[in-house]
Amino acid sequence: MILPPIPPPPNDAPTNTAERTALKEWAVLARAMGRGEMIAMVRKGGIREQRAGFSVRHDRFLLYPTYFHEKAAELQPRFIAALDEAAAERPTPGVIRIELVAQVAAVWRVGALESLRGIAHEHGLAWPAVESRFHYRGEPGVQVVAVRIARLAEPIELPEIRRYAGCVSWVELDTDVDVAGARDVIERGELDDRRARLRDVLGAPTRD
Repeated sequence: MILPPIPPPPNDAPTNTAERTALKEWAVLARAMGRGEMIAMVRKGGIREQRAGFSVRHDRFLLYPTYFHEKAAELQPRFIAALDEAAAERPTPGVIRIELVAQVAAVWRVGALESLRGIAHEHGLAWPAVESRFHYRGEPGVQVVAVRIARLAEPIELPEIRRYAGCVSWVELDTDVDVAGARDVIERGELDDRRARLRDVLGAPTRD
């Protein structure tokens, strides 16, 4: 299925198929989303977002694979073997490879830790990592972000400039990435079913 274009602006200018906004995610988990093995991320916020915490600022964004802080101990066992696969496909140092674009399908603000046990099949973190993020900075809670992932028609490699570095979630790239022709990694009906199962566990999303 083709990723539908976002609605054109009021002046009827051409539909925007260029994207610069990117969300950092561990490379091993980005690859898992690219294979349709998970549709959700459990997020709290990076060190540089300490005051405001993580927020879902955009409806559409690129996935920026990062190897920073990847730890086998924080992954569910089903993804540990894929760490070596992700490392083997790592581009040349100083280069980032963008292959996936995401659209937000639903967002939940979760304040009950135990409810997160019921969605382990849709994210990649081991339970101790979920607990750690939930209690980070002494402010209980996380956000669960369900996404619709599509693969770009062609991967693009960009220089990883210093401004992109560090423990921060969102990055505005210096270069436009063309998302025209990106194709969904799972069928829309399957995505709807999986999102509904998340809703059964977490309740009504704060953003749908």
